[in-house]
Amino acid sequence: MELKRVVVTGLGALTPLGNTVSAYWEGLVNGISGAAPITHFDASKFKTQFACEVKGFDPHDFMDRKEARKVDPFVQYAIASTDEAVKDAGLEFSKLDTNRIGVIWGSGIGGLKTFLDEVVTFAKGDGTPRFNPFFIPKMLVDIAPGHISMRHGLRGPNFSAVSACASSTNAMIDAFNYIRMGMADIIITGGSEATINEAGIGGFNAMHALSTRNDDPKTASRPFDKDRDGFVSGEGSGAIILESLEHALARGAKIYAEVAGGGMSADAHHITASHPEGLGAKLAMSKAIADANFGYADIDYINVHGTSTPVGDISETKAIIDLFGEHAYKLNISSTKSMTGHLLGAAGAIEAIASILSVKNDIVPPTINHFTDDPDIDNNLNFTFNTAQERVVNAALSNTFGFGGHNASIIVKKYHS
Repeated sequence: MELKRVVVTGLGALTPLGNTVSAYWEGLVNGISGAAPITHFDASKFKTQFACEVKGFDPHDFMDRKEARKVDPFVQYAIASTDEAVKDAGLEFSKLDTNRIGVIWGSGIGGLKTFLDEVVTFAKGDGTPRFNPFFIPKMLVDIAPGHISMRHGLRGPNFSAVSACASSTNAMIDAFNYIRMGMADIIITGGSEATINEAGIGGFNAMHALSTRNDDPKTASRPFDKDRDGFVSGEGSGAIILESLEHALARGAKIYAEVAGGGMSADAHHITASHPEGLGAKLAMSKAIADANFGYADIDYINVHGTSTPVGDISETKAIIDLFGEHAYKLNISSTKSMTGHLLGAAGAIEAIASILSVKNDIVPPTINHFTDDPDIDNNLNFTFNTAQERVVNAALSNTFGFGGHNASIIVKKYHS
């Protein structure tokens, strides 16, 4: 079977740097931090009192009040970014075969706010079970693609990928494969997350996973820096319209980039810690490169997982050096989590958008907040520290790694007819 080519024809983003793709990209290129004191709840008694929240978002710009009450914030975010992507792609569903248009979405945790609110309300009561009838459907991870499909009448493949922080990259790889195998013409893919609440921050604090740099939130996410002390929680959503090339050309769509390949692996090592030598990361990247029929020298930029954790940053750089050899020192590498924080299951989606725009615009966004070299990291690598860099980016690889040892890498390249 001859595989179809798959291209990107639309983008949507709701992020801590801005609520549109253009605002998000402008923030990235200018090295803006989205971190600030938490406003979603009173965090004064928490070890971590800051996060990268979405700012100025009003769900009623996208749905009426009755509908908004029926969905968790992670679904509200998904709908907002998808609306932008659909408009950006110029999709008129009334003129298309909606039986061949699907939604494959990622989220690591789903409706945590809904779960928290309902359980707390019950615990404060007299033991009488009074639960919201929308409790279960609001919290389910798979409800996001369900709502997107119902909003637009899409009857193609519809499901969620759940692999912790690798979720939306897994979703994109699934979408890529469904289209290139001829099982769909268009798939809306990406991911959303909304976990900046008492349970999310408290839970990650209990694991000692979060930065506690409360005196200076904007510099708290500092991947590859010697003094990094954990990741910064982020929230938001990224939506990507993937389409078969022939379908995109037939309807005269604009094309941002082409998806070249994807790779997945497991660390088989630890429930939360990455393999210290980066074996799973190396395997996922090598599989993506093989899937794209690339050589290692064909990659120009890696948007790394780079969460700002002491162990994870080291293992990922080891994997890159081990896999790419001398070419590793010719790559640009950057962690956009230094600006957005870590969006967990939505990280892969917004970082894929950053990679797509790097390919389109020949600009690599920076890794901000670098102050001190880590002697355990090879600082001869080009981490694009603190300032964006212009260079030709023919192909970019985006890495996401999740709790449970889940690893996923996806490659996008410049589109040529």
